[in-house]
Amino acid sequence: MIDRYLFRHIDNSALIVFRIAFGLLIFLEAIGAILTGWVKRTMIDPQFTFSFIGFDWLQPLPGYGMYVYYVIMGVFGLFVMLGYKYRFSIIAYTILWAGTYFMQKSSYNNHYYLLVLLCMIMAILPANRWASLDAKFNPKIKEISMPNWCSWILILQMWIVYTYASIAKMYPDWLDTSVVELLLRGKAHYYIIGDLMQQKWFHYFIAYSGLLFDLLVIPLLLLKPTRKFAFLASIFFHLFNSIVFQVGIFPYMSLALCMFFFPPAVIRSIFLKKKPAFNEQKMQLPSLRNVAYIAAAVYFMIQIALPLRHWFIRDNVLWTEEGHRLSWRMMLRSRSGTASYRVVDSKTNTVTHINMTKYLSEKQKNLASTRPDIIWQFAQHLKADYKTKGQDVSVYVNCSVSVNGRPYQKLIDPNVDLASVKWDPFRHSDWILPSNLDKNNASNP
Repeated sequence: MIDRYLFRHIDNSALIVFRIAFGLLIFLEAIGAILTGWVKRTMIDPQFTFSFIGFDWLQPLPGYGMYVYYVIMGVFGLFVMLGYKYRFSIIAYTILWAGTYFMQKSSYNNHYYLLVLLCMIMAILPANRWASLDAKFNPKIKEISMPNWCSWILILQMWIVYTYASIAKMYPDWLDTSVVELLLRGKAHYYIIGDLMQQKWFHYFIAYSGLLFDLLVIPLLLLKPTRKFAFLASIFFHLFNSIVFQVGIFPYMSLALCMFFFPPAVIRSIFLKKKPAFNEQKMQLPSLRNVAYIAAAVYFMIQIALPLRHWFIRDNVLWTEEGHRLSWRMMLRSRSGTASYRVVDSKTNTVTHINMTKYLSEKQKNLASTRPDIIWQFAQHLKADYKTKGQDVSVYVNCSVSVNGRPYQKLIDPNVDLASVKWDPFRHSDWILPSNLDKNNASNP
Protein backbone atom coordinates (compact mmCIF):
# COMPACT_ATOMS: atom_id res chain seq x y z
CA MET A 1 0.00 0.00 0.00
CA ILE A 2 2.71 2.47 1.00
CA ASP A 3 4.75 1.45 -2.05
CA ARG A 4 1.88 2.27 -4.36
CA TYR A 5 1.40 5.67 -2.74
CA LEU A 6 4.99 6.84 -2.49
CA PHE A 7 6.24 5.49 -5.82
CA ARG A 8 3.17 6.35 -7.87
CA HIS A 9 4.21 8.98 -10.41
CA ILE A 10 2.75 12.47 -10.43
CA ASP A 11 3.37 15.56 -12.56
CA ASN A 12 6.78 17.06 -11.73
CA SER A 13 5.99 20.69 -12.61
CA ALA A 14 6.23 21.88 -9.00
CA LEU A 15 9.68 20.33 -8.55
CA ILE A 16 10.99 21.79 -11.81
CA VAL A 17 9.83 25.31 -10.96
CA PHE A 18 11.04 24.98 -7.39
CA ARG A 19 14.50 23.94 -8.64
CA ILE A 20 14.71 27.12 -10.69
CA ALA A 21 13.55 29.29 -7.79
CA PHE A 22 15.76 27.41 -5.33
CA GLY A 23 18.84 27.79 -7.53
CA LEU A 24 18.19 31.51 -7.96
CA LEU A 25 17.76 32.00 -4.22
CA ILE A 26 20.90 30.12 -3.20
CA PHE A 27 22.82 32.06 -5.87
CA LEU A 28 21.52 35.32 -4.35
CA GLU A 29 22.34 34.07 -0.85
CA ALA A 30 25.98 33.51 -1.78
CA ILE A 31 26.52 36.65 -3.85
CA GLY A 32 24.42 38.78 -1.51
CA ALA A 33 26.65 37.75 1.40
CA ILE A 34 29.55 39.40 -0.42
CA LEU A 35 27.72 42.50 -1.62
CA THR A 36 26.15 43.28 1.77
CA GLY A 37 29.50 42.97 3.55
CA TRP A 38 28.42 39.88 5.52
CA VAL A 39 31.43 37.84 4.39
CA LYS A 40 33.81 40.65 5.35
CA ARG A 41 32.22 41.24 8.78
CA THR A 42 31.84 37.57 9.66
CA MET A 43 34.66 35.75 7.91
CA ILE A 44 37.45 38.20 7.09
CA ASP A 45 37.59 40.95 9.72
CA PRO A 46 37.55 38.80 12.92
CA GLN A 47 40.84 37.35 14.12
CA PHE A 48 39.16 33.96 14.46
CA THR A 49 35.66 32.56 14.29
CA PHE A 50 33.58 30.64 16.80
CA SER A 51 32.97 27.44 14.88
CA PHE A 52 30.61 24.72 16.03
CA ILE A 53 32.26 22.84 18.88
CA GLY A 54 34.15 19.92 17.36
CA PHE A 55 34.73 21.84 14.14
CA ASP A 56 37.56 24.01 15.46
CA TRP A 57 39.69 22.93 12.50
CA LEU A 58 37.13 24.49 10.16
CA GLN A 59 38.23 28.13 9.85
CA PRO A 60 37.79 30.74 7.09
CA LEU A 61 40.30 30.81 4.25
CA PRO A 62 43.10 33.35 4.80
CA GLY A 63 43.14 36.78 3.22
CA TYR A 64 40.31 37.30 0.77
CA GLY A 65 39.87 33.58 0.17
CA MET A 66 36.31 33.59 1.47
CA TYR A 67 35.29 35.94 -1.34
CA VAL A 68 36.47 33.31 -3.81
CA TYR A 69 34.72 30.63 -1.74
CA TYR A 70 31.39 32.46 -1.93
CA VAL A 71 31.75 33.29 -5.62
CA ILE A 72 32.29 29.59 -6.36
CA MET A 73 29.28 28.77 -4.23
CA GLY A 74 27.24 31.33 -6.16
CA VAL A 75 28.29 29.79 -9.47
CA PHE A 76 27.07 26.38 -8.29
CA GLY A 77 23.78 27.99 -7.24
CA LEU A 78 23.43 29.42 -10.73
CA PHE A 79 24.14 25.98 -12.20
CA VAL A 80 21.37 24.52 -10.02
CA MET A 81 18.94 27.12 -11.35
CA LEU A 82 19.93 26.34 -14.96
CA GLY A 83 19.96 22.61 -14.32
CA TYR A 84 23.55 22.28 -15.51
CA LYS A 85 25.51 19.34 -14.08
CA TYR A 86 22.71 19.45 -11.56
CA ARG A 87 23.65 16.60 -9.25
CA PHE A 88 27.29 17.67 -8.98
CA SER A 89 26.35 21.34 -8.57
CA ILE A 90 23.83 20.84 -5.77
CA ILE A 91 26.13 18.45 -3.90
CA ALA A 92 29.01 20.93 -4.23
CA TYR A 93 26.82 23.77 -2.98
CA THR A 94 25.64 21.60 -0.07
CA ILE A 95 29.21 20.85 1.00
CA LEU A 96 30.34 24.47 0.67
CA TRP A 97 27.28 25.85 2.47
CA ALA A 98 27.58 23.27 5.27
CA GLY A 99 31.23 24.29 5.58
CA THR A 100 30.44 27.97 6.01
CA TYR A 101 27.58 27.07 8.37
CA PHE A 102 29.71 24.97 10.73
CA MET A 103 32.73 27.28 10.63
CA GLN A 104 30.97 30.19 12.34
CA LYS A 105 28.30 30.81 14.97
CA SER A 106 28.54 34.59 15.18
CA SER A 107 25.67 34.86 12.70
CA TYR A 108 23.83 31.71 13.67
CA ASN A 109 20.43 31.44 12.06
CA ASN A 110 17.95 28.55 12.01
CA HIS A 111 17.35 29.33 8.36
CA TYR A 112 20.99 28.62 7.54
CA TYR A 113 20.54 25.17 9.07
CA LEU A 114 17.32 24.67 7.10
CA LEU A 115 19.18 25.51 3.89
CA VAL A 116 21.69 22.73 4.65
CA LEU A 117 18.78 20.28 4.98
CA LEU A 118 16.98 21.48 1.85
CA CYS A 119 20.19 21.27 -0.17
CA MET A 120 20.66 17.68 1.02
CA ILE A 121 17.10 16.81 0.02
CA MET A 122 17.39 18.52 -3.36
CA ALA A 123 20.54 16.49 -4.03
CA ILE A 124 18.48 13.28 -4.16
CA LEU A 125 15.53 14.65 -6.15
CA PRO A 126 15.25 14.34 -9.98
CA ALA A 127 14.86 18.10 -10.36
CA ASN A 128 16.71 18.45 -13.66
CA ARG A 129 14.42 16.33 -15.84
CA TRP A 130 12.75 19.30 -17.53
CA ALA A 131 13.60 22.94 -18.35
CA SER A 132 17.28 22.28 -17.70
CA LEU A 133 20.53 22.34 -19.62
CA ASP A 134 21.08 18.73 -18.58
CA ALA A 135 17.84 17.72 -20.32
CA LYS A 136 18.72 19.82 -23.36
CA PHE A 137 22.14 18.21 -23.77
CA ASN A 138 20.86 14.74 -22.89
CA PRO A 139 17.19 14.38 -23.96
CA LYS A 140 17.12 10.80 -22.63
CA ILE A 141 16.72 12.08 -19.08
CA LYS A 142 13.62 14.16 -19.87
CA GLU A 143 10.65 13.32 -17.68
CA ILE A 144 7.34 15.03 -17.04
CA SER A 145 6.66 13.03 -13.88
CA MET A 146 8.27 12.07 -10.58
CA PRO A 147 7.50 9.67 -7.70
CA ASN A 148 5.02 11.01 -5.17
CA TRP A 149 7.63 10.88 -2.37
CA CYS A 150 9.54 13.74 -4.01
CA SER A 151 6.82 16.14 -2.89
CA TRP A 152 6.22 14.59 0.50
CA ILE A 153 9.82 14.65 1.67
CA LEU A 154 9.85 18.45 1.32
CA ILE A 155 6.37 18.83 2.82
CA LEU A 156 7.28 16.70 5.86
CA GLN A 157 10.52 18.62 6.40
CA MET A 158 8.72 21.95 6.42
CA TRP A 159 5.92 20.53 8.59
CA ILE A 160 8.50 19.62 11.23
CA VAL A 161 10.08 23.08 11.04
CA TYR A 162 6.80 24.97 11.37
CA THR A 163 5.36 22.71 14.07
CA TYR A 164 8.39 22.99 16.34
CA ALA A 165 8.56 26.73 15.71
CA SER A 166 4.96 26.99 16.96
CA ILE A 167 5.47 24.74 20.00
CA ALA A 168 8.55 26.75 21.01
CA LYS A 169 6.40 29.89 21.12
CA MET A 170 4.07 28.35 23.68
CA TYR A 171 5.73 29.85 26.74
CA PRO A 172 4.83 32.84 28.94
CA ASP A 173 7.19 35.46 27.53
CA TRP A 174 5.84 34.92 24.03
CA LEU A 175 2.20 34.60 25.04
CA ASP A 176 2.21 37.84 27.04
CA THR A 177 4.00 39.55 24.08
CA SER A 178 7.11 40.49 26.11
CA VAL A 179 9.42 38.98 23.49
CA VAL A 180 7.54 40.48 20.55
CA GLU A 181 7.68 43.92 22.16
CA LEU A 182 11.44 43.60 22.61
CA LEU A 183 11.90 42.43 19.04
CA LEU A 184 9.87 45.32 17.60
CA ARG A 185 11.15 48.05 19.90
CA GLY A 186 14.08 48.81 17.62
CA LYS A 187 11.82 49.08 14.57
CA ALA A 188 10.09 52.35 15.54
CA HIS A 189 12.00 54.25 12.85
CA TYR A 190 10.51 52.14 10.03
CA TYR A 191 8.59 54.22 7.50
CA ILE A 192 4.77 53.96 7.81
CA ILE A 193 4.71 50.81 9.99
CA GLY A 194 7.18 51.93 12.68
CA ASP A 195 4.57 53.47 15.00
CA LEU A 196 2.14 50.64 14.33
CA MET A 197 4.70 48.09 15.55
CA GLN A 198 4.89 49.80 18.94
CA GLN A 199 1.18 49.31 19.66
CA LYS A 200 0.25 46.67 22.25
CA TRP A 201 -2.62 45.27 20.19
CA PHE A 202 -0.18 44.76 17.31
CA HIS A 203 2.17 42.85 19.61
CA TYR A 204 -0.69 40.48 20.49
CA PHE A 205 -1.59 40.13 16.82
CA ILE A 206 1.97 39.20 15.86
CA ALA A 207 2.46 36.86 18.83
CA TYR A 208 -0.70 34.82 18.34
CA SER A 209 -0.98 34.97 14.56
CA GLY A 210 2.67 33.85 14.35
CA LEU A 211 2.05 30.92 16.69
CA LEU A 212 -1.12 29.86 14.86
CA PHE A 213 0.43 30.34 11.43
CA ASP A 214 3.35 28.04 12.26
CA LEU A 215 1.02 25.44 13.76
CA LEU A 216 -1.63 25.38 11.03
CA VAL A 217 -0.12 26.54 7.73
CA ILE A 218 0.90 23.10 6.43
CA PRO A 219 -2.42 21.38 7.27
CA LEU A 220 -4.35 24.30 5.76
CA LEU A 221 -2.26 24.20 2.59
CA LEU A 222 -2.94 20.48 2.25
CA LEU A 223 -6.71 21.01 2.37
CA LYS A 224 -8.26 22.34 -0.81
CA PRO A 225 -10.97 24.53 0.85
CA THR A 226 -8.38 26.42 2.93
CA ARG A 227 -5.42 26.36 0.51
CA LYS A 228 -5.84 29.82 -1.00
CA PHE A 229 -6.42 31.40 2.41
CA ALA A 230 -3.29 29.70 3.79
CA PHE A 231 -1.26 30.84 0.78
CA LEU A 232 -2.39 34.46 1.21
CA ALA A 233 -1.51 34.23 4.90
CA SER A 234 1.89 32.85 3.89
CA ILE A 235 2.51 35.81 1.60
CA PHE A 236 1.70 38.29 4.39
CA PHE A 237 3.65 36.39 7.06
CA HIS A 238 6.81 35.88 5.03
CA LEU A 239 6.90 39.34 3.46
CA PHE A 240 6.43 40.89 6.90
CA ASN A 241 9.35 38.86 8.24
CA SER A 242 11.48 39.78 5.23
CA ILE A 243 10.79 43.52 5.56
CA VAL A 244 10.94 43.79 9.34
CA PHE A 245 13.54 41.21 10.36
CA GLN A 246 15.65 40.86 7.17
CA VAL A 247 15.94 37.09 7.40
CA GLY A 248 17.52 36.57 4.00
CA ILE A 249 16.09 34.17 1.45
CA PHE A 250 14.01 32.08 3.87
CA PRO A 251 10.67 33.87 3.33
CA TYR A 252 10.95 33.49 -0.44
CA MET A 253 12.12 29.88 -0.15
CA SER A 254 9.06 29.12 1.96
CA LEU A 255 6.75 30.78 -0.54
CA ALA A 256 8.35 28.80 -3.38
CA LEU A 257 7.71 25.57 -1.46
CA CYS A 258 3.99 26.37 -1.50
CA MET A 259 3.96 25.20 -5.13
CA PHE A 260 3.95 21.59 -3.94
CA PHE A 261 0.45 22.09 -2.52
CA PHE A 262 -1.21 23.34 -5.70
CA PRO A 263 -2.46 21.21 -8.63
CA PRO A 264 0.16 20.71 -11.38
CA ALA A 265 -2.16 22.29 -13.93
CA VAL A 266 -2.03 25.55 -12.01
CA ILE A 267 1.79 25.48 -11.87
CA ARG A 268 2.05 24.67 -15.60
CA SER A 269 -0.39 27.39 -16.59
CA ILE A 270 1.66 30.02 -14.78
CA PHE A 271 5.28 28.90 -15.21
CA LEU A 272 5.56 26.05 -17.75
CA LYS A 273 3.02 26.71 -20.47
CA LYS A 274 4.79 24.46 -23.00
CA LYS A 275 5.25 21.50 -20.69
CA PRO A 276 2.97 18.52 -21.43
CA ALA A 277 0.59 17.36 -18.73
CA PHE A 278 1.17 14.02 -17.06
CA ASN A 279 -2.02 11.95 -16.96
CA GLU A 280 -0.70 8.40 -16.99
CA GLN A 281 -0.86 5.62 -14.42
CA LYS A 282 2.79 4.95 -13.76
CA MET A 283 4.67 3.39 -10.89
CA GLN A 284 8.29 2.28 -10.62
CA LEU A 285 9.51 0.38 -7.58
CA PRO A 286 13.26 0.80 -7.06
CA SER A 287 15.18 -2.30 -6.06
CA LEU A 288 16.70 -0.55 -3.03
CA ARG A 289 13.45 0.87 -1.71
CA ASN A 290 13.85 -0.91 1.66
CA VAL A 291 17.18 0.87 2.10
CA ALA A 292 15.46 4.13 1.15
CA TYR A 293 12.74 3.52 3.75
CA ILE A 294 15.35 2.93 6.46
CA ALA A 295 17.33 6.02 5.46
CA ALA A 296 14.19 8.18 5.42
CA ALA A 297 13.04 6.81 8.79
CA VAL A 298 16.42 7.51 10.40
CA TYR A 299 16.56 11.01 8.90
CA PHE A 300 13.09 12.03 10.08
CA MET A 301 13.56 10.43 13.51
CA ILE A 302 16.64 12.62 13.94
CA GLN A 303 14.70 15.67 12.77
CA ILE A 304 11.94 14.92 15.27
CA ALA A 305 14.32 14.09 18.13
CA LEU A 306 16.82 16.97 17.90
CA PRO A 307 14.35 19.72 18.89
CA LEU A 308 13.29 17.67 21.93
CA ARG A 309 16.73 17.19 23.45
CA HIS A 310 16.61 20.29 25.67
CA TRP A 311 13.81 18.65 27.69
CA PHE A 312 16.35 16.05 28.83
CA ILE A 313 18.96 18.63 29.88
CA ARG A 314 18.69 20.26 33.28
CA ASP A 315 17.45 23.85 33.62
CA ASN A 316 15.67 26.15 31.19
CA VAL A 317 16.96 26.23 27.61
CA LEU A 318 16.22 29.98 27.53
CA TRP A 319 18.90 30.37 30.19
CA THR A 320 21.48 27.71 29.39
CA GLU A 321 21.04 27.70 25.57
CA GLU A 322 21.78 23.97 25.76
CA GLY A 323 19.70 22.34 23.05
CA HIS A 324 18.77 25.67 21.47
CA ARG A 325 20.50 25.18 18.12
CA LEU A 326 19.09 22.84 15.45
CA SER A 327 15.71 23.04 17.20
CA TRP A 328 13.70 25.64 15.23
CA ARG A 329 13.60 27.99 18.22
CA MET A 330 13.24 31.11 16.06
CA MET A 331 13.30 34.67 17.45
CA LEU A 332 12.17 33.47 20.87
CA ARG A 333 14.29 35.43 23.29
CA SER A 334 16.33 38.53 23.85
CA ARG A 335 19.61 38.26 25.75
CA SER A 336 21.94 40.97 27.00
CA GLY A 337 24.91 40.59 29.25
CA THR A 338 28.23 41.73 30.61
CA ALA A 339 31.33 39.62 31.05
CA SER A 340 34.88 40.02 32.27
CA TYR A 341 37.59 37.45 31.71
CA ARG A 342 40.66 37.05 33.88
CA VAL A 343 43.64 34.85 33.13
CA VAL A 344 45.72 33.43 35.98
CA ASP A 345 49.24 32.15 35.34
CA SER A 346 49.57 28.71 36.95
CA LYS A 347 53.22 29.28 37.95
CA THR A 348 53.29 32.89 39.11
CA ASN A 349 49.59 33.38 39.98
CA THR A 350 49.78 36.63 38.00
CA VAL A 351 46.30 37.84 37.11
CA THR A 352 45.63 39.45 33.71
CA HIS A 353 42.28 41.06 32.95
CA ILE A 354 41.42 40.49 29.32
CA ASN A 355 40.54 43.34 26.99
CA MET A 356 37.95 41.56 24.86
CA THR A 357 38.25 44.18 22.11
CA LYS A 358 41.78 42.94 21.47
CA TYR A 359 40.41 39.56 20.41
CA LEU A 360 36.81 39.99 19.30
CA SER A 361 34.55 42.01 17.04
CA GLU A 362 31.60 43.83 18.62
CA LYS A 363 29.19 41.08 17.65
CA GLN A 364 31.54 38.41 18.99
CA LYS A 365 31.93 40.36 22.25
CA ASN A 366 28.16 40.30 22.71
CA LEU A 367 28.07 36.54 22.15
CA ALA A 368 31.03 35.99 24.49
CA SER A 369 29.05 37.86 27.16
CA THR A 370 25.74 36.01 26.81
CA ARG A 371 26.11 32.50 25.30
CA PRO A 372 27.59 29.75 27.48
CA ASP A 373 29.09 27.72 24.63
CA ILE A 374 30.73 30.81 23.13
CA ILE A 375 32.05 31.81 26.56
CA TRP A 376 33.58 28.34 26.95
CA GLN A 377 35.12 28.51 23.47
CA PHE A 378 36.63 31.93 24.12
CA ALA A 379 38.16 30.58 27.34
CA GLN A 380 39.70 27.75 25.33
CA HIS A 381 41.00 30.24 22.79
CA LEU A 382 42.60 32.36 25.51
CA LYS A 383 44.33 29.32 27.00
CA ALA A 384 45.67 28.33 23.56
CA ASP A 385 46.80 31.90 22.88
CA TYR A 386 48.76 32.11 26.14
CA LYS A 387 50.23 28.65 25.51
CA THR A 388 51.89 30.02 22.36
CA LYS A 389 53.60 32.52 24.67
CA GLY A 390 54.88 29.74 26.89
CA GLN A 391 52.34 30.27 29.68
CA ASP A 392 49.99 27.73 31.23
CA VAL A 393 46.93 29.61 32.44
CA SER A 394 43.52 29.24 33.98
CA VAL A 395 40.60 31.29 32.69
CA TYR A 396 37.79 32.60 34.92
CA VAL A 397 34.68 34.47 33.81
CA ASN A 398 32.42 36.83 35.70
CA CYS A 399 29.26 37.05 33.62
CA SER A 400 25.73 38.34 34.23
CA VAL A 401 22.88 37.99 31.76
CA SER A 402 19.35 39.32 31.34
CA VAL A 403 16.82 37.19 29.45
CA ASN A 404 13.77 38.91 27.96
CA GLY A 405 14.22 42.05 30.05
CA ARG A 406 14.53 40.33 33.42
CA PRO A 407 16.99 41.57 36.05
CA TYR A 408 20.59 40.54 35.43
CA GLN A 409 21.67 37.26 37.01
CA LYS A 410 25.04 35.54 37.19
CA LEU A 411 25.33 33.02 34.35
CA ILE A 412 28.77 31.48 34.90
CA ASP A 413 30.36 30.19 38.11
CA PRO A 414 33.27 32.65 38.54
CA ASN A 415 35.28 30.07 40.52
CA VAL A 416 35.47 27.50 37.71
CA ASP A 417 38.46 27.42 35.38
CA LEU A 418 36.66 27.20 32.04
CA ALA A 419 39.91 26.43 30.25
CA SER A 420 40.16 23.09 32.05
CA VAL A 421 36.58 21.77 31.77
CA LYS A 422 35.33 19.60 28.94
CA TRP A 423 32.29 20.34 26.82
CA ASP A 424 29.57 17.69 26.67
CA PRO A 425 26.91 18.48 24.05
CA PHE A 426 24.40 16.07 25.56
CA ARG A 427 24.65 16.97 29.24
CA HIS A 428 24.19 20.06 31.36
CA SER A 429 27.36 22.00 32.17
CA ASP A 430 27.50 22.47 35.94
CA TRP A 431 29.49 25.70 35.64
CA ILE A 432 26.35 27.33 34.22
CA LEU A 433 24.66 28.63 37.36
CA PRO A 434 20.97 27.79 37.99
CA SER A 435 18.41 30.11 36.44
CA ASN A 436 15.69 32.09 38.10
CA LEU A 437 13.37 32.59 35.15
CA ASP A 438 10.30 33.30 37.24
CA LYS A 439 7.93 35.44 35.22
CA ASN A 440 6.99 37.35 38.36
CA ASN A 441 10.54 38.69 38.45
CA ALA A 442 10.48 39.91 34.87
CA SER A 443 10.96 43.59 34.32
CA ASN A 444 8.46 45.49 32.27
CA PRO A 445 10.08 45.61 28.78
